[in-house]
Amino acid sequence: MTPDLSPIRLSPELQAVTDRAAQVIRTHAADCEAAQDVTPEAAAALRASGYTRLTLPRAAGGLGASLAEFAAAQLVLGEADAALGLVLAMHGHVIGAAFQGRTLPEPLLAVLAKASVAGELVNSLASEPELGSPSRGGLPRTTAVLEGDSWRVTGRKTWSTGARALGFALVTAATPAGEVARLLVPMNAPGVTVEPTWTEALALRGSGSHDVCFQDVAVPVDHCAPPTPGHPASNAWFWMAIAATYLGVGFAALHALAAYARERVPTALGAPIATLPRVQENVGRIAAELRAARALLFEAARAWDAAPGADAVPSLAAAKACATNAAVNATDRAVRTAGGAALTPALPLSRLLRDARAGLTHPPADEVAYGSLGAQLLGMEAGR
Repeated sequence: MTPDLSPIRLSPELQAVTDRAAQVIRTHAADCEAAQDVTPEAAAALRASGYTRLTLPRAAGGLGASLAEFAAAQLVLGEADAALGLVLAMHGHVIGAAFQGRTLPEPLLAVLAKASVAGELVNSLASEPELGSPSRGGLPRTTAVLEGDSWRVTGRKTWSTGARALGFALVTAATPAGEVARLLVPMNAPGVTVEPTWTEALALRGSGSHDVCFQDVAVPVDHCAPPTPGHPASNAWFWMAIAATYLGVGFAALHALAAYARERVPTALGAPIATLPRVQENVGRIAAELRAARALLFEAARAWDAAPGADAVPSLAAAKACATNAAVNATDRAVRTAGGAALTPALPLSRLLRDARAGLTHPPADEVAYGSLGAQLLGMEAGR
């Protein structure tokens, strides 16, 4: 038996939704990996799981999960499969941040609430071919021009997790005034197309993180959020979505290695390789690093839930860096320990190794994450 992934206990309602979503992911992960996309069947099952309501406040018809509860749920989904787990993670962070930080106008929040209750998936699309990730600034090439009673959106977004499964996309675009607005675009609107650019990706092949193209897409005026200052909630919910999901990948590697070590009995040994001191040491090292990362993760999440605000952000950034690196180290050590069997489909370790490495590409970068926590502890401004 493996220990519980989370040090916190979810309510029966939240646990039931999480378990249901995890079962959906386990059922469809292999098909999505083979298809290199979120299959229609998987998309329908994800929507029907009820997970889209997880981080929506109860007053809006949701389940009202806190940041720590969201992390606990995503740990479970990340262990089930990172690719599909991230599809739900992206929805959860968009909804959680938008409502806690009130980062969108009320008409848009109402649309998001209705979509979440109906099981529609949402993601924020900001990265572009030339811009890359917008985390370090830069003006998007995607444009939004006001014409009459609607905005016209034209451009391309990359790394659009779950692209074909989405009901709505929150799209960043530059206005003629040189400002960055966010527009809520229905994915079935005329002029929206998905280009399959995620095939043969190194990692997360089942996530369907294709490019999404917008060609003169009409968006109602009240579906546009004007430029606003950044809110700490946006980073808090995104970083926690990433950290918890990839940490789940690390635990998946630990559990897969432990099961293999107990079952593998070489004829020369005459006993399971779990009896070997070196295997025991490696399993212990993996477990210790993952548990340490998990402790920091939930310490940071609970601090945010107790007092959400800018002061809690550096610990969340460090938790993301610690969790993603722990997952990379866990999968690498698991592959080394299992040996040649890790390279075959008989074990999930090769996929877990590839998927874990994707966690390093999400912002904040390690130097930014650890630097922000260090600056806070030193009483300095980050980057100075």
